Amino acid sequence: MDEQHILARLNLLRIEHRDLDSAVAALSDGGVPDQMRLARLKKRKLKLRDEISQLEDYLIPDSIA
Repeated sequence: MDEQHILARLNLLRIEHRDLDSAVAALSDGGVPDQMRLARLKKRKLKLRDEISQLEDYLIPDSIA
């Protein structure tokens, strides 16, 4: 993957993560939440966060201190 593709993928992942954040908040605020659905959404958010971190690490490698 070149840098342009990685940046585009990062943008899509961040949008999806933000949308899931809104969905989790809405589901939690709406009375008695569906715990299974809430758990699935949170698990997906964690996977997205991990993928975002990996792509960011690829773009910005650690420098040797």
